Amino acid sequence: MKSSRCDILNLTDDICKVIRARRSVRTFDGRALTSEDREKLSAFMAEIENPYGIPVAFRLLEGKEHGLKCPVVTGTELYVGGKVSLQPHAFEAFGYAFEMLVLYAQFLGIGTVWLGGTMNRSAYEEAMELAEGEVMPCASPLGYPAEKMSLREGVMRKSIRADERLPFEELFSDRSFENPLTSEKAGGLSQPLEAVRRAPSAVNKQPWRAVVCDGTVHFYLRRSKGFGHSASLDMQRIDVGIALCHFDLAAEENGLNPVFFTEDPQIPADGDTEYIASFRIG
Repeated sequence: MKSSRCDILNLTDDICKVIRARRSVRTFDGRALTSEDREKLSAFMAEIENPYGIPVAFRLLEGKEHGLKCPVVTGTELYVGGKVSLQPHAFEAFGYAFEMLVLYAQFLGIGTVWLGGTMNRSAYEEAMELAEGEVMPCASPLGYPAEKMSLREGVMRKSIRADERLPFEELFSDRSFENPLTSEKAGGLSQPLEAVRRAPSAVNKQPWRAVVCDGTVHFYLRRSKGFGHSASLDMQRIDVGIALCHFDLAAEENGLNPVFFTEDPQIPADGDTEYIASFRIG
């Protein structure tokens, strides 16, 4: 993972600033990407890795050529899709890798929005040329944001409270889920955890939780009630992958030398909460 992580850190003075600035964009200004920006994106896509070591392949897709549609997106015909082979941790790996691309696009001034449901999925899957055992969990439009979002986009953002996040103390815990962790008590971990708190998620459900214990941050998935998933698409596992990406980048930038591993610490949790992965702070 070293090349892709270091690339984005070297290209930005403050990855947390990029995370804070980024928002979902559904209204674009109609300009095609410059050849320079398109080349940079393509080069970056080819280098993206994830801590699971599971390959995630990306492809730029021309909407008109492939008949791609998304009723909530206006002002662009360019999309990027990602695909991954179904296997354990595939969705977490996909979320991590795709968010790397999203943040790099933000750095270049290119707007994105995670698309999982509001699209003619079969056309996107055909355009991605899926092999047997592969899935295309999500895609995103690519373009330069319009100065003013459409009325429909404004209504959508308001309906899901897109600019709101759960309190720090509700998402993060100290040693056990019974002990809320404050930003002040988190100390040097406060900025990486705040980067997690600001991560995007499907319908803004924010299903990640983390427990800090003995110099290690353990991440969990707390499933949202009524939010479905299947073997071929698990958006909330993808969401936790996005959170892992934010933590890893912000912790690296803050000199914490995060070391990724997956070994369940057996911290007691309720039935809706599932261990995902951990970072040991070096």
